[in-house]
Amino acid sequence: MILPIIFAFVVGVFVILSRQINGRLSLSTTAMISSFWNHAIGFAVLTLLGLVIGGLIPDNLATIPWWVFTGGAFGVVFVAAGSWLITRIGAVNSTLLVIAGQMVTGVIFDIVRGVPVTLWASLLGIVLILAGMALTQRKG
Repeated sequence: MILPIIFAFVVGVFVILSRQINGRLSLSTTAMISSFWNHAIGFAVLTLLGLVIGGLIPDNLATIPWWVFTGGAFGVVFVAAGSWLITRIGAVNSTLLVIAGQMVTGVIFDIVRGVPVTLWASLLGIVLILAGMALTQRKG
């Protein structure tokens, strides 16, 4: 159980590093250009990795519903928005608001899918995230 926890933490670090780097690029260009290069370089790295490991094209490709491939479009919006936001409201606020949005959406999806949810705990988590953001806004 410790390995997935460490891996999740490291991925979180990578998310912030990626946002910071893309945000810096967007200061020299635009959020769209920053997002383009993020995805172009990511595509090249993933392609190379796929050539080494293999298996990027599933055998059942024809049977997979088309709409499950739309995640990439949402990812483009996420990356471009992150590049734009981080230079305007900072890393902490961007991160906390993104996490709050993820929590709200995750709770809704779990409820819709019938996954057991402790609603009071989920709502408390969302409130604590927003409270954390409010506390970072305080001067002095």
